[in-house]
Amino acid sequence: MSADDNSLLQLVREDLRGFGGYASARTHDLRGEVWLNANESPWANPADAGGGSRRYPDPQPPALRDALARLYACDPSRLLIGRGSDEAIDLLVRVLCVPGRDAVVVTPPVFGMYAVSARLQGAPLLEVPLVEGESGFGVDLEAVARAAEQGAAKLVFLCSPSNPTGASVPLDGIAALARRLHGRALVVVDEAYGEFSDQPSATTLMATHPNVAVLRTLSKAHALAAARIGVLIAHPALVRVLRACQAPYPVPAPCAELAAAALSEEALARTAARVDQVRSERVRLQRALATLAGVVRVHPSDGNYLLVRFADADAAFARLLAAGVVVRDQRAAPQLPDALRITIGTPEQNDRVLAALDAKEAAA
Repeated sequence: MSADDNSLLQLVREDLRGFGGYASARTHDLRGEVWLNANESPWANPADAGGGSRRYPDPQPPALRDALARLYACDPSRLLIGRGSDEAIDLLVRVLCVPGRDAVVVTPPVFGMYAVSARLQGAPLLEVPLVEGESGFGVDLEAVARAAEQGAAKLVFLCSPSNPTGASVPLDGIAALARRLHGRALVVVDEAYGEFSDQPSATTLMATHPNVAVLRTLSKAHALAAARIGVLIAHPALVRVLRACQAPYPVPAPCAELAAAALSEEALARTAARVDQVRSERVRLQRALATLAGVVRVHPSDGNYLLVRFADADAAFARLLAAGVVVRDQRAAPQLPDALRITIGTPEQNDRVLAALDAKEAAA
């Protein structure tokens, strides 16, 4: 076992370090013509034209795994495919954190599933609030490091670009944090919106920082939210442990087939063009919103959304709803009592947002 393997396995719960998990009918690579090992139906469902759904799927579909490895420029042994990023977040907390002892560090306001998973596991939650400045919200990485060290944290979640605030966490800061917490905690960088950012992926840090893991998803830029395909990219030793603790058949076959098709060369080219359009529209919408009466601030964003603060957020929310536009109300989130998060839509949808919020048009 290498030193990196050992340092990561020391972060895993003691009772799970040798855990083999459930051996499903698809665990072993067997070959045959008549499959009678999984108590599946010998006939297809009448609604299943292809007949493939009567069989349990491969736990980690090879074609999809290879396509994702190419997409994220990593070795397939570093990939864990699951039901969206949510499953990976939950697995990480359950596998690394002993209830009541090992803590989780988060940076609110931020994606809520980190805290939900910590609470369900009984892991202490350590909150290090984002700091608002002239350039928007940022992570106080020194405070994050102190909280992790003093609070016996096993996991640090960094959302980059951060949801809902929009800022990316600098790679050099992530590297310094991982170096400081080596052997003590796993630094998990959630890059759900990474395609919309100019910053390189934190996967580029893994060769020298084995305690860095990265979350990616096909839900956002790749427009496959309903397929629920999420990926954890991490050291192979950690991936093996997580796989043993994962549900037997996490990826439905129809979803895997759709996702693999969406990662073809032609599909990826169209996705890249749409990402470029979103980035262009993000600039246009940000500038236009900033000119409207009642808009206090539009935070800069590296994601496919804008965090907008209003003099009267309740009225703005109501006007958008009256125009048939649904946005995310952030007013219950820490530090955001006046904020709404607006996803970047098509040019026509963005024009509709602007028209609904334009006081001059509303008065006409």
